[in-house]
Amino acid sequence: MIPRYTRPEMAAIWSPESRYRIWFEIEAHATDKLAELGVVPASAAKAVWKARDMEFDIARIDEIEREVKHDVIAFLTHLSELVGEEARFVHQGLTSSDVLDTCLAVQMTRSADLLLEGMDRVMAALKARAFEHKTTICIGRSHGIHAEPTTMGLKFARFHAEFARNRARLVSARAEIATCAISGAVGTFANVDPAVEAHVAKKLGLTVEPISTQVIPRDRHAAFFACLGLIASAIENLSVEVRHLQRSEVREAQEYFSPGQKGSSAMPHKRNPILTENLTGLARLVRSAVTPAMENVALWHERDISHSSVERGIGPDACVHLDFALHRTASMIEGLIVHADRCKENLDAFGGIHNSQRVLLALTQAGASREESYRLVQRNGMKTWDEGGRLIDHLKADTDVMALLGADGIAACFDDAWHLRHVDTIFARVFADA
Repeated sequence: MIPRYTRPEMAAIWSPESRYRIWFEIEAHATDKLAELGVVPASAAKAVWKARDMEFDIARIDEIEREVKHDVIAFLTHLSELVGEEARFVHQGLTSSDVLDTCLAVQMTRSADLLLEGMDRVMAALKARAFEHKTTICIGRSHGIHAEPTTMGLKFARFHAEFARNRARLVSARAEIATCAISGAVGTFANVDPAVEAHVAKKLGLTVEPISTQVIPRDRHAAFFACLGLIASAIENLSVEVRHLQRSEVREAQEYFSPGQKGSSAMPHKRNPILTENLTGLARLVRSAVTPAMENVALWHERDISHSSVERGIGPDACVHLDFALHRTASMIEGLIVHADRCKENLDAFGGIHNSQRVLLALTQAGASREESYRLVQRNGMKTWDEGGRLIDHLKADTDVMALLGADGIAACFDDAWHLRHVDTIFARVFADA
C-alpha cells in the first residue's frame, strides 16, 4: 500500500492488527461452539476470550514465524502465550485455510462496504452536476469529430448510469465473497462439526460455503476483483472524457485549480488535468489484479497455496487504490468547472454542420431519394468544412436544395433546441431510482 494513495479507513482493514483481530474472533467463536458441542471444555472457550481486550504483539508473532515458517501457527503460539494452558483447545479440527480464507472474506466484505460508500459519493456528485447542466448544450463527438449536439448534463448522466450498474455488480460481488469456511483439512468436516462453521459465519456476518475443499473456491474472488476492475474502468472512462474536455483547443471543462497551485515547473501558464491523469493510472493498477485473480481459480486438487502470495498483494492494493480513486473522482466531479460559453463557441465553430442530418431527413421527406439527399448535403457540408462560412448559407445557394426545401424549409433544420427535446425522457430513465 502506497501512503500517497491510501485512505486510513481502508488501510485499517488490511493492517496486521486488523488481520490478527479477525483471526482471533474466528478462533474464539469456533471454540465457543466446540465447547457447546462438548468437544472442548467450557472453561477453554471462556479462557480464549480473555485475549479480547489484549493487544497482539505483532513483533512477537513475526519473531515466531521466522522460526516456524508458518503464519497461523505463529499466531496460535502467541495466542497461547496470552491465554495460557487452555489455549491447547483452540483450533480443534480446523486447518489454516479455515482461518485465512474466512478472514479474507471478512476483509473483502468490509472493503466492499467502504467502496460502496465511495461509489455513492461519486454517483451523488454526478447526479448533482447532471441536473445542474441538464440543458447546457455542447457538441457531441464521434471519433473525436463534431457530430450532433448533446448536453453536459447528458454526459454526467451517462457516467452516473455506468456507476449505477457497477454499484449493483459490487453489491452482488460482496454477497458472493461473504462466505465462511470452517471445514477442516480437504473440506470434509472430518474433525470439526459443520455447526461450528455455521456459528462462526453467523457471528461474522457471513454465509457458509456449500463446499470448500480446503479453500473457498477462487471463482468467488475472481468475480470480486473483476468487479473492481470494471469500476476502475468506469473511473478511467470518466477521466478520459474530462481530460479531453480540458485540452486547450476544447476548454469546455477543467479540473478545479486551487489558489497557489502550480501546473508546471517550467511553464507558469499551465493548468494540467493532473487528477484525471492520476485516476487513469490508478485504474490501470486496479485492473492489474484481475488477471492474477482469474489465474488463481485453478488450484491443485483440494488445495495449494499458489493463490496465497497473489492475494496478499492484490487484496489490499486493489481495494486501497480503488477506494482512494473513488473519493478522488468524487472530489474532481464536485469541483469540476464547466465553461458553458466555450461549449456554445465550439458548437458554432464549424458553421452549423452539426445539423446536416436534419437537412438530409428533410430532403427525403421532400421527395428526394436518400442517396440524392446525402449527395446534396455532403457537397455543401464539405464546402463548409473546406471554405468556411455557414452550412445554411451554402444550402440556400444550392438551387437543387432550394427547389426541394425552400429558404424556410432549410432554416427549420437549424434549430438547436430540436436536439434537446428528449433530454427529460433520458433523465427520467437514468434517475428514476436514484
